[in-house]
Amino acid sequence: MKQETDNTPDLQRRELLKTTAAATLGLTAAASATEAHAEEIVAPRVAPPEIAQQRPRAKEIVKITKLETLLVKPRWMFLKIHTSAGVIGLGEPITEGRALTCQTAIKEIEPYLIGKDPRAVTHHWQAIYRHAFYRGGPILTSALSGIDMALWDIKGKLLDVPVYELLGGPTRQRIRVYSHARTVEDIRAAKARGFTAFKTGPAKLNDRFSRPVDNMAYVENVEKKFAELKEAVGKDGDLGIDFHGSIQPGTAKLLMHALDKYQPYFYEEIINCQNVDVMAELAKQTHIPIATGERIFTKWGFREILEKHAAIILQPDLCHAGGITEVRLIAGMAEAYYANIAPHNPLGPISLAAGLQIAASIPNFLCQEQVSLGDGYIKNPFKVREGYIDLPTGPGLGIELDDEAMKDKIGHDWKNQESYDADDGSVVDW
Repeated sequence: MKQETDNTPDLQRRELLKTTAAATLGLTAAASATEAHAEEIVAPRVAPPEIAQQRPRAKEIVKITKLETLLVKPRWMFLKIHTSAGVIGLGEPITEGRALTCQTAIKEIEPYLIGKDPRAVTHHWQAIYRHAFYRGGPILTSALSGIDMALWDIKGKLLDVPVYELLGGPTRQRIRVYSHARTVEDIRAAKARGFTAFKTGPAKLNDRFSRPVDNMAYVENVEKKFAELKEAVGKDGDLGIDFHGSIQPGTAKLLMHALDKYQPYFYEEIINCQNVDVMAELAKQTHIPIATGERIFTKWGFREILEKHAAIILQPDLCHAGGITEVRLIAGMAEAYYANIAPHNPLGPISLAAGLQIAASIPNFLCQEQVSLGDGYIKNPFKVREGYIDLPTGPGLGIELDDEAMKDKIGHDWKNQESYDADDGSVVDW
């Protein structure tokens, strides 16, 4: 017994050596198999289809080579970000009436992007925004917004998927859009094109804007014109009204009292968007949703509006608020406050395409503004059917510019409207 016991350590050592050797052989074989499998993934033994050969794989190097801007009629600016892979990303960085200033901002950002991989979209957003000591504002954030759109477009094209697939996949199969209308004829024409939702503005009285405190004649005129449009829309349609932030609080209360019975889709910027506390007060005095956001930038700008319950419809503009990256975050913030997103877009088809990608990827989407479905600007313009645009299926933003059709639309010198009171000549908002 003692001898067997004394031999036990030797036996254990021999068994351990055998086990280790077998494990080593197994690991070596497994490693060889893994390496072979990895080689297949990185360099497939069977040649992929020709179209796949044109797209760089994830580990291949792709670099930004050039940023190109185009002023496009009527007042837009398009951005093309070129890459070493031959893939071009499209964006729409514009501050209306400040096209040349925004164009210069893009030029100033360009040295940072040249030579970098476009696929690190969030990293580039952070770098462009935070490496400026003076951050945000309409010009810098608009420039960043257009760049962000274009980077997402490139990433989607490289992976051959729509941007919304990179944001978690579609949350809906079609996207509601609304049209602008000033007259009953506008409503009828838009309905014939398939629209069921519309937006208008307050009717002027004797061609003048609202005064700080207005009279009954002005209020009754706004009510009368809105009632005519609402009747043309019908009970099964929706009509919002946009006051452009130019109405003073006293007149805003009068207008809300007059219009509430027509159940507008929403009151947009019924007062200046910076007057958040008063907007929150007005929101408590009506059953109609308050909408705002076209002149608010980044998540930090929308935070106060949500915290003070000043609006339940947020309207971030994809060209101004920070692009796809930031608007997706704003939508998440809004969801936590049970607020909805109706992206602002009085601009071009690239902005619309970016808005559709956001609409397709968030749960709290309401309706998308548009003024151009892309006719004369993009190949395969968007189509409205029963008030909706079908879910886009193309890679990236899902659009391609029609350079031939755009030849007569290059260049503009659009300026902001200069508005003065018809009675005393003082400056007024428009």
